[in-house]
Amino acid sequence: MEQFFEFAGNHVVLVSALLLSFFLVVFTELRRKAMGVSNIEPQEAVRLINGDAVVLDLRSAEAFSRGHIVNAKNLPYDEIGSDQEKLERFKGKPIVAVCDAGITSAKLVATLRKAGMENVYSLRGGVNAWTQQSLPLVTAKKIRGKD
Repeated sequence: MEQFFEFAGNHVVLVSALLLSFFLVVFTELRRKAMGVSNIEPQEAVRLINGDAVVLDLRSAEAFSRGHIVNAKNLPYDEIGSDQEKLERFKGKPIVAVCDAGITSAKLVATLRKAGMENVYSLRGGVNAWTQQSLPLVTAKKIRGKD
């Protein structure tokens, strides 16, 4: 312990920079948590999806049919609005909200977290970031009815 104090006394600038960096990281994480929005990267989303998370695609039905994440549920943001009852059935599982660029999903996540849902995440960058990471999208297939 004596050597620590001697080192700190001899290298005040270095120790000050270390402490400042530590407090900056802690402050940033606390502020992010207080904002109520938790953005996750595509790799983290894959981990959650593999762990049985529900993917809610907030885009229009047309955009959803052009390509979506495997097993995603299409629930356009305009249809949710202030009616969050549609999301109650997913309350027990982690939810990953997805939109085109991550802006709309971040709004929904902030609203849901204020309403008491904790395991709700927004895909940072949305489907655009997903495709930039070369992750797969599923396109809707038209099913022909039997006559």
